Amino acid sequence: MADILIKNVRLAAAETAPGTALHSEPVDLRISGDKIVERGTDLTATAAERVIDGSGLLAFTGFVDLHTHLREPGFEQSETVYTGTRAAAAGGFTTVFAMANTAPVQDNAGVVEQVAALGDNAGYATVRPIGAVTEDLAGVKLSEIGAMANSRAQVRVFSDDGKCVHDSLLMRRALEYVKTFDGVIAQHAQDPRLTEGAQMNEGQLSSELGLAGWPAVAEESIIARDALLAEHLDARLHVCHLSTAGSVEVVRQAKERGVKITAEVTPHHLILTEDLVRSYDARYKVNPPLRRDTDVAALREAVAAGIIDIIATDHAPHPAEAKDCEWDAAAFGMVGLESAFSISQLSLVEPGHISWAQLEQLLSQKPAQIGSYFEHPATLTVGATADLVLVDPHRTRVFSEADLRGRSTNSPYFDMELPGRVHTTVRHGVITCDNGEVVDL
Repeated sequence: MADILIKNVRLAAAETAPGTALHSEPVDLRISGDKIVERGTDLTATAAERVIDGSGLLAFTGFVDLHTHLREPGFEQSETVYTGTRAAAAGGFTTVFAMANTAPVQDNAGVVEQVAALGDNAGYATVRPIGAVTEDLAGVKLSEIGAMANSRAQVRVFSDDGKCVHDSLLMRRALEYVKTFDGVIAQHAQDPRLTEGAQMNEGQLSSELGLAGWPAVAEESIIARDALLAEHLDARLHVCHLSTAGSVEVVRQAKERGVKITAEVTPHHLILTEDLVRSYDARYKVNPPLRRDTDVAALREAVAAGIIDIIATDHAPHPAEAKDCEWDAAAFGMVGLESAFSISQLSLVEPGHISWAQLEQLLSQKPAQIGSYFEHPATLTVGATADLVLVDPHRTRVFSEADLRGRSTNSPYFDMELPGRVHTTVRHGVITCDNGEVVDL
C-alpha cells in the first residue's frame, strides 16, 4: 500500500452553490495507510508517495450504493462479487450493499457472511450484505433476522427486493424486529395482484403498444400502508426505487408527520421515460418501469427538496440472452454502477436542481447513514478513513460497452453523450481505479 498525495483538488463538500461551476479553493490531501493524515495547501511530497494532480478535479467521499445486485452466489453468469465490485470501483463506489435475491437466498448468517467475505477478498469495495426479510423471499415466514444482525456481517438492512413484502402482518413483525437494533426494512413497493403480467407503465402508451400496464397505484398503495405501519411502531422504513409523482407525495406527507421513512431514486428514473419502450429494446425493461416525463420531473424536484434522500443504482446485471429477446420474455433490470455519477450530474447538477455538496450527500453520506455503515467517513478530514473518489466534472464521453467493468452489458445509456468521469477511486487507502481504469489488485 503506497502513500498518496493528492494536489490541488477541490472538495465537493465546499461547492454549495447549485449548478456545475466551481468556487472553492483547491486543497492537498495526504493519505498514509488507510487514513487521511494531512490536509492543507502546498504540501510537499515525499519520495515514497504517489502524487496525483487534482487540478480541475472534484473530491467526494467514496460513493455508497444502498441497492446493488451482485448475483453471487447462484447467478454468477450475470455477475460475481469480484466483477460487480470492479464495476463499483469504476463508478466511484467504495461501499455497496448487496441485495438478498441470490441462490441460496441471503436469509441466514452463513450466506451473508460468505458474501461479505467475498467482498473482503476482492478488495475493490466494502460489501455490506442485505438480509432477506422472509425465508427464501417467499413472503411466508420471517428469515433469521436476529442471527444475521448478530453475525460477523452485522446486517442492518433487510429487503426482499425483487418481491414485495405484501403481507401486512409479516411487514409489521419485520418492522418490530429490526427496531430492536435500529435496523431498517427496505421495501420493494409493488402490490403483486395489481401488477400480474405487467410489462410497462400503465397509461395511454401501454394501451397503444398492447403491453400489460403497471399502475402507479401499485407502488403508492404499498408505500402508504408501510408508512402507516412504521408510524404506528416508530420503526425505520426505507422505500426502494421510488418512481412516481404520487409516491413522492405519500413520502412527503409521511415525513411531515414525523414517520421514520427514507426513500431512494435510481439514476434511470431521473432521466429515462416510458417513451423509450416504443423501441421494444429490452434494455429499457426495468422494475419499477420507466414512467412519464411528469414523474421524472417530480422525482428531480423531490430530490432537490429533500423528500427523496438518496440515489441508489439498483444495478441489476443479466446475461445477454436474458435481454436480447422479445420484450415479454426479457428480464427486468439495468446495470448502473459505472454510469450513476454521470447521470446524476446530467439530471440534477447541470440543470441547477442541486449543488455538488448536495450530490455528495445523496451518493455518499446519506446512504451510509441509512445503512448504519458508521465506518464510512462523514467528511474528507484528517483522521477519516481514506475512502474517496476524484471526478472530472468537465470531461464528457459517449457511453459505450467499453465503459462497463462488470460481467453484463445491459446498460440503457449506450451512445449517449454523458458528462463527468470518475478519475480515481481510493478505498481504504488503496487505489482501485486509476485515471479511469480499474486496477488489478
